[in-house]
Amino acid sequence: MEQVSLRVRSGRKTGSRESRRVRRQGQVPAVVYGPDVSPIPVAVDSHDLHLALHTEAGTNAIINLEIEDGDTLTTMARVIERHPFRNEYRHVDFVTVDLSKKVHAEVALHFEGTPIGVKEGGVFSPRRTHVLIEVLPTEIPAYIELDVSEVEIGGSLRIEDLSELENVVYLEEPDAVVMSVTVPAAEIEEPEPEEVELLEGEELEEGEEPEEGAEEAEGEGEEPESGE
Repeated sequence: MEQVSLRVRSGRKTGSRESRRVRRQGQVPAVVYGPDVSPIPVAVDSHDLHLALHTEAGTNAIINLEIEDGDTLTTMARVIERHPFRNEYRHVDFVTVDLSKKVHAEVALHFEGTPIGVKEGGVFSPRRTHVLIEVLPTEIPAYIELDVSEVEIGGSLRIEDLSELENVVYLEEPDAVVMSVTVPAAEIEEPEPEEVELLEGEELEEGEEPEEGAEEAEGEGEEPESGE
């Protein structure tokens, strides 16, 4: 796993007003903490942060945080708040990690191949794009591949179908569906309602289902109107 270095400015004041001021200066408010580290409010250059989180490791990158007038801490970005409309970060939590101890990480799934069912007219339906694993920080894979080429219409693949990777433990339920190939909605035919005949003089009450085999006799034996 590639490690990146990132300089941060310490001494940032807390509060929403201060955070807005930091953002106007092209920086992102952040905090650093961990099992043996009290929370430290910091600010990081938005461009540098973007580069640090867009290596092959993505948000699972190991970041050596160089704190101004302080120590260098080994961290990972674990709580990342993004702007709802603009492509920018609003706040980041950096959590210190011990490279000799396993951590939890969400890793992207890459679906490889075209399912047989899709070639036959089915619809590819991914149920998840990431999977939660437990692994050493230095051994987090950039992504996990899953071959879907043999999946037929109505078929699916589950967590238990993912490749076994050395030192990687999947934390999801083994029978959780990862992807499936479904029948196109337009091809699902709804059964037509059955026509049921009534016996003479019978009327259906509201919500009542007619009995099977009833014969229509409406109109039989009735006297024609006199026309008066």
